[in-house]
Amino acid sequence: MSAPATVGVNRTILAIEIRRILRNRRTLVFVVAMPALFFLAFGLPWRDKPAGARTFAVIMIGMAVYGAMVATTACGAAVAVERGQGWSRQLRLTPLRPAAYVAVKVATAMVLGLVAVLVEYALGAAVGVRMPLLTWLESGLAAWLCSLVFAAFGLFVGFLLPAENVMQILGPLLALLALGGGLFLPLDLLPHAVQVVAAWTPAYGVGVLARAPLTGGPVGVAALAVAAWTMIFMAGAIRLFRRDTARV
Repeated sequence: MSAPATVGVNRTILAIEIRRILRNRRTLVFVVAMPALFFLAFGLPWRDKPAGARTFAVIMIGMAVYGAMVATTACGAAVAVERGQGWSRQLRLTPLRPAAYVAVKVATAMVLGLVAVLVEYALGAAVGVRMPLLTWLESGLAAWLCSLVFAAFGLFVGFLLPAENVMQILGPLLALLALGGGLFLPLDLLPHAVQVVAAWTPAYGVGVLARAPLTGGPVGVAALAVAAWTMIFMAGAIRLFRRDTARV
């Protein structure tokens, strides 16, 4: 029997993937606890300062972006383990299209990213961050939806690197992206050359878009950078998956 010409996202596979990632306690602790600790360390000193309420909220949003970035990237990069186990080659025997497989992985990563943002915002509300309700909703939604670029990035790296190296490389790389993207400290404290390069990185773009409901300012360049990187990483992930599944 021949495979159908087009195959969409398999809901059963998607449900299994989501359950599997939410049951992984080590991953949940990593993507939830670390950004929360960073927020408390960097943000609490600003809580009781006369002019610190805005900075307190900005730090919370930045750490929510960082949490979503780590969550979606790590979830996407987990495909490296599946590649090492030969799963990509097994998929060659199924009618599952490369785009559908990538879409399942991206959707799973976005679920974990949503968990990271919700936990960070709940913690912020609990320790005294105050913003208008609409700002809470808009900034949180931007932090989550824009983390799509990191889900695509994780998939791309997961298909590109071997399982034994992927997380060793991603850990320092994500920290550098977050630092250069202004998530840990204001970008104007960094050298000018770093600021120029950082303005075109996905971490900086997502940070600008997530903070915009609170801080205002132009977002055109940031939106363009995030959209461009998302398309680049997604196209690269699909191409690399096709290469894997085409091997004998």
